[in-house]
Amino acid sequence: MDIYKTFIRRMLFLCDPEWIHHTTIQAGRVVGKLGWLTDGFDAVYRVRDQRLETAVCGLRFENPIGLAAGYDKSGEAIAFLSALGFGHVEMGSVSADVSLGNLKPRLFRLPQDEAVVVHYGLQNDGAEVVAKRLAGMVRRVPLGINIVKTNRGMDALADCEADILDDYVRSIRVLKDCGDYLTLNLSCPNTEMGRNFFAEKDHVVRFLTVLSDVAIRCPVFLKVSPLGGIRAIEDLLAVVDGFDFVSGFMFNLAPGKSVVLKTSAKVWEKMPGAVAGRPVAGMLNGCIRELFRRMDQKRYRIIGTGGVFTAEDAYEKIRLGASLVQILTGLIYEGPAVVRRINSGLCRLLKRDGFEHISDAVGSGSR
Repeated sequence: MDIYKTFIRRMLFLCDPEWIHHTTIQAGRVVGKLGWLTDGFDAVYRVRDQRLETAVCGLRFENPIGLAAGYDKSGEAIAFLSALGFGHVEMGSVSADVSLGNLKPRLFRLPQDEAVVVHYGLQNDGAEVVAKRLAGMVRRVPLGINIVKTNRGMDALADCEADILDDYVRSIRVLKDCGDYLTLNLSCPNTEMGRNFFAEKDHVVRFLTVLSDVAIRCPVFLKVSPLGGIRAIEDLLAVVDGFDFVSGFMFNLAPGKSVVLKTSAKVWEKMPGAVAGRPVAGMLNGCIRELFRRMDQKRYRIIGTGGVFTAEDAYEKIRLGASLVQILTGLIYEGPAVVRRINSGLCRLLKRDGFEHISDAVGSGSR
């Protein structure tokens, strides 16, 4: 019997989603200070198998399954979350200045679809506070820091290009040595300011040109919109190929309700925000496939996201071209044991298909 899905989830889903999220992070912050307890969680949830160990962009990952940005927004519970069996944890998004995010309510569940609707609006404590929090932290697994432009509110005036670039650069300068890799979020679906700024190729070029002078020593991933099809992917690659510090890519959620949902429109039509969870898997898998086929596979790596609940879900993204895979909504619906189940299942799938190592499976379904 799955105790989480049978009992615990039912009780949690009776409560407000954001309250549960906040309470979990605060509880994780406390637990993370108790090394003996986090060691116990790690012993229960971690799968250690050499077939899952992989090197990506010079970093060693014990397994390819990570926690996506959006769960621990300000790096408060990293020690606890790292002990749940993940191969890496990505925190954020973090902005230069403190952001209160969008007005509540801003997180909704769609159980029939195993999905959530997210409208947080990049709530976080700001780069300076986060950097102090991360200083001296002993990391159990590689830590990614997701960086974004500050959300100054739905009614704020649109920032000019210089202000947008300056906001990113300020965050990057503060945080670039606080983690193991950076993800630059160029496409947040839940803010009004600058959502489409990086849809313009010239803006991406000028942004990356500015970053060329910022002495970033760790791998850099760009988190981009899934919209625009093959043309957008080819344009992105054409622009980025001239900037050697970019190591790879991942795809963000699409704004609004751009996927087919089982839940009646009467339930979600007034919910602001973007859909995350099972319904987005097909769209993002298609993006991974087309990007992998067109990119320089010796240079770039892909982090796959969107609708990962099972080992089969993760394995599909890996076979399409993802070297690493992240989950978030799956953690909400399946509970903390989902990481162990996915990694154990990946070992079974590798054996079934005759692969000796997880890296052998990367892109095997897109060639």
